[in-house]
Amino acid sequence: MAEVSIRDLRNRGGEVVDRAARGELITITRAGKRVAELRPLTRPGLSAEALVERWRRLPAVDPGALRREIDEVIDPGL
Repeated sequence: MAEVSIRDLRNRGGEVVDRAARGELITITRAGKRVAELRPLTRPGLSAEALVERWRRLPAVDPGALRREIDEVIDPGL
């Protein structure tokens, strides 16, 4: 968890908010004392319809080709 002083928040507010939007939890301090937290909002979940639509757009996968590619990268004797 990062700490940001009120002065830094005032001077670089946009950067601090961008950090929080990316998922970072930030504690705001005044005279070295913790006074507030800035955290990202939770995102709403996707509907079943949206998930099905995303699933329909996934590329087809050839299981045999996938296995061969994996074996090229990882020792098949493992």
